[in-house]
Amino acid sequence: MALKLYNTLTRQKAAFEPIDPKNVRMYVCGPTVYDYAHIGNARPVIVFDLLFRLLRYIFGPDHVTYVRNITDVDDKINARAARDYPDLPLNDAIRKVTQATEDQFHKDIDALGMLPPTYEPRATEYIRRPEGGEDMVSIIETLVRNGHAYVAEDHVLFDVASMPDYGRLSNRSLDEMEAGARVEVAPYKKGPMDFVLWKPSKPGEPAWPSPAGIKTPGRPGWHIECSAMSGALLGPVFDIHGGGIDLTFPHHENEIAQSRCAHGTSVMANVWMHNGFLQVEGEKMSKSLGNFITIHELLETDRFGGQRWPGDVLRLTMLRTHYRQPIDWTVSALRENHKLWVSIGNLIRDRAEATEHDEAFLEALEDDLNTPAAFARLFELRDAASGGDELAAQKLRKAFKLLGFLREWKFNEEIVVPAHGPLELPDIIPRIFETNGDIELDAWAKHFEKSYGADADSIVAFLRRFSAGTTVRAIRPLKDNWTNLIELTDERLEARKRKDFKESDRIRDELARMGITLKDVKNKDTGEIETTWEVAR
Repeated sequence: MALKLYNTLTRQKAAFEPIDPKNVRMYVCGPTVYDYAHIGNARPVIVFDLLFRLLRYIFGPDHVTYVRNITDVDDKINARAARDYPDLPLNDAIRKVTQATEDQFHKDIDALGMLPPTYEPRATEYIRRPEGGEDMVSIIETLVRNGHAYVAEDHVLFDVASMPDYGRLSNRSLDEMEAGARVEVAPYKKGPMDFVLWKPSKPGEPAWPSPAGIKTPGRPGWHIECSAMSGALLGPVFDIHGGGIDLTFPHHENEIAQSRCAHGTSVMANVWMHNGFLQVEGEKMSKSLGNFITIHELLETDRFGGQRWPGDVLRLTMLRTHYRQPIDWTVSALRENHKLWVSIGNLIRDRAEATEHDEAFLEALEDDLNTPAAFARLFELRDAASGGDELAAQKLRKAFKLLGFLREWKFNEEIVVPAHGPLELPDIIPRIFETNGDIELDAWAKHFEKSYGADADSIVAFLRRFSAGTTVRAIRPLKDNWTNLIELTDERLEARKRKDFKESDRIRDELARMGITLKDVKNKDTGEIETTWEVAR
C-alpha cells in the first residue's frame, strides 16, 4: 500500500508523491522559546516525529530532510526577559531566556523519544544572512518590489488584496476571515487584513537594519520567519508542511501568501498537515482554569495524577488518538497506557526483532498515520505473543521501535513507583536483578536519578559503586547476598581508617569469594578513599 496523507489544502486524502523521492522535504513549525512547552505543544512534535520515522522507513533515512524551527525573536520573549532579568540589558536578558528555554525544550522532548530533525534553525539566523542566500529581508524586499507589500510609517505590510486566492488553506473568504480574526487596527494599513512583515523596534529591543529603504532599525513579523527558513533550507516548493490546527489561520495562511508571492509559485508546500486540538479532562487548557500542564511537569512532578509519568507513556497516550482528531488528556488515559506500556515492555524486552514489519500494522500507518488501527493490530499481536507466538512478539517489538520507542524497553517499569519520600534499597534493588540483563547499572542509576532526584540517592549510590560497564546479568550471582556487599565494604573502610589492615584484608578475601574485586580510589575533591566494586571474571 502506498502512503496516503490528508491534505488540508485540498481537503482530501491522496497518495503521497514526493517532488524528489531522493530528497523528501518536510517543515514543521517549532516552539517560541520563552516558557516551558505545554502538553499541547508536544502533540505536533510527536505526530511529525512519527511521520519523519515513517518517511525514513519508506524512502530511506538519507533521503528525508526534516526542518523544525526555533522562534527566538518575539514580543513574548521580550516580555519574559524583562520580567525575569530586570537588572540586565534587554538583549542580554533575551539571550538568557531563549537559551535556557531551548535547552529545556530539548531535554523534555528527548524524554518523549524524538529523533532530532535534520535542521533546527533559529529565526534570528535567517533575518539577514551575511553569507547571502534567501532570508527575511530578501523576501520582504522582493514582495515590495513586485507590488505585494508596501512601506508605511517604518512598517512593511503584506497587501492581502494583491493575492486573489488568499484564504484557500483555511477555506474562508476575506470577509469571513476579517469577521473572525483579531486584526490590528492601524491608520497606515491599506486593508484591515494586511499583516506585518517588518516593524520598528522600540529602544533596547533587538533590532536589525531594516529592508526597503527604511532607516529606523527594526525586526521581523512572526509569519515571515517560517517562509524564510523553509525557503532557504527546503526550496520555494517542498513536500510537506505541518503544525497544529490552530496555526492554519493566520500563520500558515500568511506563510503561503508571502512565499508564493515572493517565489511566483502556485503552492508553497504540496501537502499541508494539521494535528487536532488538545483539551485536559474535557476542558480547554488554560492557566485561568488551573489545568495548564507542561511536558516538564508531567515528566518531573506528581502534579497530574499523583506521579511522574515516563516519557514513553506520554508518547503512547498521544499516539493512540488519530492525529487529526481532538484528544482529551486525562489521568485515566495515562494510567491505562502506563499499564499497557509495562505489559508490552515485559512481553518484548528480551525478544529479537522481526526482519519484516507486520503488513496490517504498516498499512494502518501508511493510511494517513492511522494509529488507532495500527494499535488495534498491535493488540492482536500482543495477544498472540502472550500465547507463545514468537514471531508475533518479534513483530510487536519491531512495530514499537518504528513508533518511536527507541529505548527498546530498557527499564521494567513495574519497579518505577511514584516517589513519596526516599525510595528504599530493599524495595528496589532486588527487582533490578530481574530486569533485562544487558542493561548497564549506570543506565539504571541515571534513570532513577532523573526520575526521582534526591529520593533515589541511596539507590543511585549503590549502583554507581560498581565499575563502569557492569551489567545486570553480571551481578545476578549477588541476588541473595547483595546486602552483605554493602555491609562488608563499610566494615572494611572502617578497618582501614583505624589501620586494622589484617581485618581489612580478611574482608577483601571474603568479598573475593563472593565474586567481587574491590578497587580503592582517592576522591580528588574530598581526599577520602572511595571503594568501587568489580565483578570478578
